[in-house]
Amino acid sequence: MLTRIIAARYLGGHTVWLRFNDGLEGPVDLSAELIGEVFEPLRDEAYFARVELHQELHTLVWPNGADFAPEFLREKLLVAA
Repeated sequence: MLTRIIAARYLGGHTVWLRFNDGLEGPVDLSAELIGEVFEPLRDEAYFARVELHQELHTLVWPNGADFAPEFLREKLLVAA
């Protein structure tokens, strides 16, 4: 089964709540992952809050083209649990 995010919402700071297609759900803090040119704008919490769930890619995206693989996000959630 492909890993897909089926629901997401911004919680504040650099944290989003995610639900995956296998039922796993919970908050993911991405503050430590905002490294590199494409992720630098996301350090601004107001910009980070513009996160959206891409309906075709089934992952988080931002207006500047930044995104994270759903598999990476799922692993972050598992490690934090």
